[in-house]
Amino acid sequence: MGDTFHDQLLEDSRFLKSDRRLDTELVDKLILQLNRIYPQILSDKEATKFRDLDVPTCIRLSELLNHLQGRGEEACREFYRALHLHVEDVYYSLPTRLRLRDDPFSVPLVKCNQRYALNDKGPLFFLGCFSVAVGMAMLYYYGESRVSGGSRALGLVALGLGRTAREVLIWYSEDNISM
Repeated sequence: MGDTFHDQLLEDSRFLKSDRRLDTELVDKLILQLNRIYPQILSDKEATKFRDLDVPTCIRLSELLNHLQGRGEEACREFYRALHLHVEDVYYSLPTRLRLRDDPFSVPLVKCNQRYALNDKGPLFFLGCFSVAVGMAMLYYYGESRVSGGSRALGLVALGLGRTAREVLIWYSEDNISM
């Protein structure tokens, strides 16, 4: 959506003011980043004012955000860059970032040709695993006392299995017949 950084900062301000992850040290890092790299956005005098430890951090942060919004679009953009650089987890949890991530129309869809790890083996592997699971379920539910009439069913289950599993099921069903 065509939000400017100024609009995004207006929307994110409430979240930033209430987020407890932005402690005194992180707010100071943001102020120093803006002051050192962009002195036209935050002068030395302003940085000193916002770094005053006698003022609670939440008030200093609130005043900083209001100051940056008054400075315009570039100041807001640089604040987001500093936030991304120093406090990445807060940056990615901002309401505007979450909205952009969740909105399917804001980002062009990219067609993925990547195969998923579970599908690398193909359909025969899935059928083999499914057959083993069915065979194990049959063994569990039709225990030794009930297998006398069910040995044919176990033989049919063995048709879809690999050689080793088939031999075990056939051996199991033949072993129960002789008892």
